[in-house]
Amino acid sequence: MNCRYNIQPQLRINQTPSKPEKQKEHLILLWSRPFGEEFPLNQCPVSSYGDPCIFTDNRSFYHLADAVVIHHREVSSSKLLLPPSPRPEKQYWVWFNLESPSNCPNLNMMNRIINLTMTYRADSDIFTPYGWIERHDGTKLFSIPAKSKLVAWVVSNWNPNYERSKYYEDLKHHIDIDVYGRQHMPLPKANQSFILSKYKFYLAFENSRDTDYITEKLWNNAFLSASVPIVMGPSRENYERFIPQDSFIHVDDFSDAQQLAAYILELDKNNEKYQSYFRWRNVFNPKIPNDWSTFYCKMCKAFKGAPSYRIISNLEKWFTTSLSSK
Repeated sequence: MNCRYNIQPQLRINQTPSKPEKQKEHLILLWSRPFGEEFPLNQCPVSSYGDPCIFTDNRSFYHLADAVVIHHREVSSSKLLLPPSPRPEKQYWVWFNLESPSNCPNLNMMNRIINLTMTYRADSDIFTPYGWIERHDGTKLFSIPAKSKLVAWVVSNWNPNYERSKYYEDLKHHIDIDVYGRQHMPLPKANQSFILSKYKFYLAFENSRDTDYITEKLWNNAFLSASVPIVMGPSRENYERFIPQDSFIHVDDFSDAQQLAAYILELDKNNEKYQSYFRWRNVFNPKIPNDWSTFYCKMCKAFKGAPSYRIISNLEKWFTTSLSSK
């Protein structure tokens, strides 16, 4: 995987490549930017990643790229949206996806063409979670923001058939829940953390229960806002692979929504017990990617130690099969 090219950062698709010069960096092409979002390329710190990769979204460099990162959402509707074949010899195609299997149409289209996986699943070639925890020096104790409200939920993708929607409909009969998002109360992005920090609890309900699928609902909406997350997603055991067991409440710990509501009300009256859900913050800090560059920098580091060139024969089966059933 030797890259031999020197190009200017962030070359655009309508520019013509200049004659490449020999270099030791890897040339990595972003076939499309996730959701069309703009963000700076070539920002990976040399101290952390060694000689940085050279990133470009200029498709004119396709035949020179050592790797092409394919974000699933932008190509999923048709094979015609994929990079052209035949591909350059030994060029790596990297499948990048942060959505759950149920939100990834046409997964079978990726069979027998992908070389490396880059997802939130811990068994990916390049592990790109929505967040993680890091130990800090412990010199400053965590301070819980003042709380004046009980439970909040932010939901924009409202679907009455989702398990989380049905559970909410039951839970709201037993406790008050403030709901934000599309079709509900507005929540300005700039004030989101401040508003949610007023709540003691946050419903971090995922839209599906899939292996390692733990999203911004926990990391940004709950942990960043310092509200205790009440989670619905993969199993408690799965969550505990990534976060402390006393940092969250899992709906599966209760026989029904009424029992969960009773426990929430108990914690609301018992301040010492409630505060116990924040003790882990005196040892760890949640870390959340600032933008897409964080993921691509991880890809750069992992790519330099990537496994020998191989084709993933059945990506669909791998991604839709839970670790517990393997």
